[in-house]
Amino acid sequence: MKKVVLAALNAKYIHSNLALRYLSRFQDNNKKHNVLTREFTINQRLDFIAEELFRLQPDVILFSAYIWNVEMLRQLCPLLKKILPDCILGFGGPEVSYESEAFLRENPAVDLVMRGEGEIVFSKLLDYFDFGKPASLEEIGSLTFRKGGEIVSTMQEAPLDLALLPFPYEADFSDVENQIIYYESSRGCPYQCGYCLSSVEQGVRFVPLEKVLPDLQKFLDAGVRQVKFIDRTFNCRKSHAMAIWKYLHEHDNGVTNFHFEMTADLIDQETIDFLKTVRKGLFQFEIGVQSTNPHTIQAINRNVDFEKLSGIVKQIKAGENIHQHLDLIAGLPYEDYASFGRSFNDVYALEPEQLQLGFLKVLKGSMLHQKQQDFDIVYHDTAPYEVLTTHMLPFEDTLRLKYIEEMVEIYYNSGKFLHALAYLVPLYESPFAFFEALSQFWLAEGCQYKSLSKLGLCDVLWDFVQKNEKVDLRKFQWALKFDIALHEKPKKLPAWLKVGGNGQEYERITAKLVQKYLPTYADAEKKVLIRQTYLDVFGEEEPKAVLLDYGHKDLLGNAEYLVIPMEEVQELLAQERK
Repeated sequence: MKKVVLAALNAKYIHSNLALRYLSRFQDNNKKHNVLTREFTINQRLDFIAEELFRLQPDVILFSAYIWNVEMLRQLCPLLKKILPDCILGFGGPEVSYESEAFLRENPAVDLVMRGEGEIVFSKLLDYFDFGKPASLEEIGSLTFRKGGEIVSTMQEAPLDLALLPFPYEADFSDVENQIIYYESSRGCPYQCGYCLSSVEQGVRFVPLEKVLPDLQKFLDAGVRQVKFIDRTFNCRKSHAMAIWKYLHEHDNGVTNFHFEMTADLIDQETIDFLKTVRKGLFQFEIGVQSTNPHTIQAINRNVDFEKLSGIVKQIKAGENIHQHLDLIAGLPYEDYASFGRSFNDVYALEPEQLQLGFLKVLKGSMLHQKQQDFDIVYHDTAPYEVLTTHMLPFEDTLRLKYIEEMVEIYYNSGKFLHALAYLVPLYESPFAFFEALSQFWLAEGCQYKSLSKLGLCDVLWDFVQKNEKVDLRKFQWALKFDIALHEKPKKLPAWLKVGGNGQEYERITAKLVQKYLPTYADAEKKVLIRQTYLDVFGEEEPKAVLLDYGHKDLLGNAEYLVIPMEEVQELLAQERK
């Protein structure tokens, strides 16, 4: 019996590979094959990965290939062939499924490619290796392989009945400890977006709810922190989405968060009314806007009504219980620097919890890959094939957008400067103008060469605001001090941020307020109260006493807090002085 290793190179340690688990557990039902799984990261040395695989002495290694790891795998396989010359090396995944013959020609160390969905192909491949049934590789669908000096591709395998998908994780989730947990309840996408590989697939198939709901109960019973659905458009069938949402709402464990990729303009009023009833933090939505330029939307085959989308996003926002991540893509057809700025401002005005500014990846098999010459799209030759220039976006503008993206990630998406930004951004012509100015200052000060701590980032922002006469430095300081306190109990503040007290004067009355307002700490030891709670007063014109609870934070790391009547705080302080 051959020893087969399923291997993945994840982008980060916190990521887990769902494909490997499906393949392993799909064939594992009858325990008749010798299959191991191994996960590495792209941050590990090639030699280390090769050494670890060599120690296993496998007969077959099959890699899961994506845009973030394929270049590293291209380098790894020739090394493996030298130290494991008799080992069969195979690939699967979206990065090799659409030009598999060309991939084999370009990578002589690779022996075969499994195209598309891999569960059935992998099972048949194992039977071929161990039992000689089927008798030849030609009898296995969705396979591209070397035969003599030629490359052979078989017919596409029929899609898997998704009712047969196994639950991908160990019962105690020990295999994904401290990692992101992924789940899917459908495959395919109803849309034909020009930048996406899902447009190549035909239709959408759903995992039966009688399988999905018991699976979700396992996550709930284990109290995992977050589950990310990888469905391309989770809510494309309302009945399916609502059944899952209602189940999660009714069986909510008060802990687990579920992340969904959505199309907002499919959400109707009935759905919005329901979503307003769910626990804060139960759901998190990722909504692809990509652009608000009508010509761009048409060119990439999107069918999104931004006005309708905006209204729905605003209604969900008003519920104050669901984090929304809105996505934009730079480098799309008919979108120049100014047009992208307008798209940015349109989306920023919706006040999403995160605004993901990404850059076009020209993926093999996508419509824009086929039409790249029509729009003069120039991109990297190597994965992830990111755009460099287009017919309307010269490289200098791409570079400007790169640093704007970095500022958005550092100062907005981190969630660490939200009140400071809420004060600063309206002082500029537009949100895009603010982040543009900040990025230019960042470059002028050489910050791109520095590794900055959180306080270092505060210093950058302080130096930046000195250039704007509209900024009331005192108001800015109060806003920034509150941001710092929201994320962690202030211990050390920049020398220029000495507004108000340091919170120590309020420590002797904190316990009394905690007892009244935070009953979960009623029996906590003093050292726990000191570590997990903090009382301070923020502001001068209208000072507010705020009691922060670091034991309960949102998905961005902001502590929950209560505003305490100033009269009550002053009365307690007066009692303490007597």
